[in-house]
Amino acid sequence: MIEKKVEVSVLYDYYQELLTKTQQNIIELYFNYDLSLTEIAEEIGISRQAVYDHIKRTEKLLFEYEEKLQMVQGDKGRREKIQELLKEMEELQHRDQDPMLHRAFEKIREQLEQL
Repeated sequence: MIEKKVEVSVLYDYYQELLTKTQQNIIELYFNYDLSLTEIAEEIGISRQAVYDHIKRTEKLLFEYEEKLQMVQGDKGRREKIQELLKEMEELQHRDQDPMLHRAFEKIREQLEQL
């Protein structure tokens, strides 16, 4: 259950702008503020069942967005490739003592870590 909450929160971070304001509000309250269905229902003035239905539909929608757009998966792949490149650069730095090369590697490392 916790893993799914984390996964939905990550998907929400990527795709929240594609959701309606109501969907955003309910997902924020449920996943980010950990409010119960009853608390959310009271907060926004709808039934507990309606909150539950909104959450389930929005979760499904977020997973569909990821399936089609693959922004989370693509980002994960890029981060993995960046880590591989950084590891290779470190190995090259240890083999070569050229100060210019070390400075160039440090600049590249800084730029990669900002991505």
